[in-house]
Amino acid sequence: MDKVAVLIPCYNESKTIAKVVTDFKKILPEGSVIYVYDNNSTDGTSEIAAEAGAVVRHEYQQGKGNVIRRMFREIDAECYLMVDGDDTYPAECAPEMIELVLNKKVDMVVGDRLSSTYFEENKRPFHNLGNSMVRAFINTLFKSNIKDIMTGYRAFSYQFVKSFPVLSRGFEIETEMSIHAIDKNMSMENVIIEYRDRPEGSVSKLNTYSDGFKVMMTIGRLFRTYKPLAYFGILAFILIALAIGFFIPVLITFIQTGLVPNYPTLIVCGFSAIAGLLSFFSGLILETMVHKNKQDFEIQLIEIENEKKRVMAG
Repeated sequence: MDKVAVLIPCYNESKTIAKVVTDFKKILPEGSVIYVYDNNSTDGTSEIAAEAGAVVRHEYQQGKGNVIRRMFREIDAECYLMVDGDDTYPAECAPEMIELVLNKKVDMVVGDRLSSTYFEENKRPFHNLGNSMVRAFINTLFKSNIKDIMTGYRAFSYQFVKSFPVLSRGFEIETEMSIHAIDKNMSMENVIIEYRDRPEGSVSKLNTYSDGFKVMMTIGRLFRTYKPLAYFGILAFILIALAIGFFIPVLITFIQTGLVPNYPTLIVCGFSAIAGLLSFFSGLILETMVHKNKQDFEIQLIEIENEKKRVMAG
C-alpha cells in the first residue's frame, strides 16, 4: 500500500504534464507515488509523463468519471491526492491537504479555488457563473458548506475511495463526490488554493454548456436519490396545489347553482390529487430505504477499515 498516491487523470495534456509530475515529485514526501492515467491521448501525454517519472496506466473508456473509477479500483493508499494534469493547481498546497487526511482523519479535502484567484484567472465567464450556481444549489439543497464543488484538486482517505460508487462518466464526477460525502456524513475540510489559468497552448476539455447541463442533471438525479422525501414532497405539493386551484372554481359554481358543468376539470383535479398523494407516500417509503442504506454504509466503513489494516499488514 502506498503512503500517498497522486492521481492524475489526463487527456491530451502534453504541454503541461511533465511540469505537473515534476512539481509534485519535488514537494511530496518519500513513499509517494505519482500515477498518470492516460485516457486515449493522441499527443504523447503518456510518454512524456513516463519520462518525468510517473507511473503511467491507461483507461480506454472515454470520460473523466471512467478514469477515476479505474484509479479508485486499482490503487491502494493511505491518502489519495487527485489533481488535474493541466498545471492549474499548485503543488505547494499538497502537504497541507495530505496532512489533514493522514493526521486528522479527514475523508475529503477540497481544494477551494473560488475563495482565492479563480474568478480573476479564469477567462471563461460562463464557467465562473456555472461554478457559483452549482455551489449555491448544492449547499442549499443539501444544507452543506462546501466552498468549491467543481474543483479537480482533492485529497481522500482510503475509506472514502473504497466506499464511493462512481456512477458518472464525465466531468460531473466532482459533483457526485461532493454530494456523496455530504450525504454519508463523511468529514470534510476546505483548503484555499491559488488557482492559475491554463498556460498558452493548453486547451480545456470542458464544454461550458453541454457539461454544465450534465452537472445540473446530476444534481437533480442525486437530489432525488439522496433526498427522496424532499424531492417527491415538492412534486406532491405542486400536484395537490394544482388540484385545489382548479377545484375551487368548480366548488364555487356548485355552491351557487347546485350544478357541476365542468366534469372534465373535476376529474383532472381528482387524478392530480391522487398523484400528489402517491408521490408523497413514495417519497416517504424511499426515505426509509435511504435511512436503512445509511445504516448499512456505516457497517461497510468498518469492513473497509478492517480491509485496510489487512492490506497494510501484508
